[in-house]
Amino acid sequence: MPVDFAFGKQGLSLAIPEGGPRYRTLEARWAKPVGDPLAAIEDGLDRPYGDATIPNLVAELGAKTAAISVCDITRPAPNRLTLPPLLRRLAAAGIPNENVTIVIATGLHRPATEAEIHEIVGEETARTCRIVNHHARVKGEQRYLGQTKSGTPVYVDERFVGADLHITLGFIEPHLMAGFSGGRKLIAPGVAGEDTIKRLHSPHFMRDPRAVEGSIEDNPLHAELLEIAAIAGHHFALDVVLAKGKKIAAVFAGDPRVSHPAGIQFVRESMIEWLPQPAGAVITTSAGYPLDLTFYQAVKGITAASHIVKPGGTILLMAECSEGPGAAEFSQMLRESPDPGQFLEKLNGAPVTVDQWQMEKFALAVQRNQIWFYTPGLPQEYHKNLWGKSFSNPQEAVDQLMASVPKQEEVAVIPEGPYVLARVQPNLG
Repeated sequence: MPVDFAFGKQGLSLAIPEGGPRYRTLEARWAKPVGDPLAAIEDGLDRPYGDATIPNLVAELGAKTAAISVCDITRPAPNRLTLPPLLRRLAAAGIPNENVTIVIATGLHRPATEAEIHEIVGEETARTCRIVNHHARVKGEQRYLGQTKSGTPVYVDERFVGADLHITLGFIEPHLMAGFSGGRKLIAPGVAGEDTIKRLHSPHFMRDPRAVEGSIEDNPLHAELLEIAAIAGHHFALDVVLAKGKKIAAVFAGDPRVSHPAGIQFVRESMIEWLPQPAGAVITTSAGYPLDLTFYQAVKGITAASHIVKPGGTILLMAECSEGPGAAEFSQMLRESPDPGQFLEKLNGAPVTVDQWQMEKFALAVQRNQIWFYTPGLPQEYHKNLWGKSFSNPQEAVDQLMASVPKQEEVAVIPEGPYVLARVQPNLG
């Protein structure tokens, strides 16, 4: 049976062999798109959660300037749709476009190129607003705001905290560490400094079993992000939930302490898929472009699948990785770490280095499961240290996986990777 997988911009059509183990295709349980997305955005802004309207906030704060944190090119946030009505309300309230700074929330990702900036915010916004990349590694561009209760140093982009009104613009989906994206995540790690980001991605948080996709209850990382956002001043959030084809399904705007939890609840009700028992193996992706641009991002496909496969079962990841492994630090770790156990041991008690957290999540998954790969954009020099079997032909990878699974077990096929929020039904007996 042919299955269309999300892979790069073009997709990948492969046949699942018949006659072997049974398989279950897990499609993303997308919410229904709204009929008129612009009207939904306008309505969300005019009737915000917590009654935090833009005019009221501007008046209460005496705001003359505003900063808006927006997702970078690795996230499919519909900024081109959400920014114009937000900017119109700011202008009507007394903050014209020339007094608005839009900060590309790169975290520790590379800066957006000029062409990507236009893709992220739209031509008109790029022409009329000040657009800047966040540079987490440039300490002189960050403001130190103190520490959290647990000891995380809080550095946030001066251009963001220096404005009178602080706004975030994002979307809500499962996130491999913070539970869900959106809201507070556009401040930390989005526009946070390197020291802050390193602490947030240290083993202290990364190895906590509660810091996983789909979880905010008792998630220590989620709590830390909320605390940092409060310290920085998070006045207004505009988050959307995406339907299939990256269309808008719902809009959650207003006081982020109210709007973001409402958005999370909507996603949970719309997306979660329950399996009666763990799968013997999983065939998955990293949801295609832009999430599979790099192997760094593609790790999210592995961690999402790890929740539904039995211990020792196999996960086949298919991700284009057209930009290769990722940033320099991650690339070096991938090239120089032949053993996942040794890599994890090396992190214990050592200073946190950039991007070690993604390798850490990868290594933890490899200790539980066998991981196979079809990642054609990843240069060959990295394949020997992928901690698993690498294939040059995707159909061959699928055929071998299906042949390796006992007939009495089930294979989960996930064409859209981390866009599927799946869990095994708890055994209540």
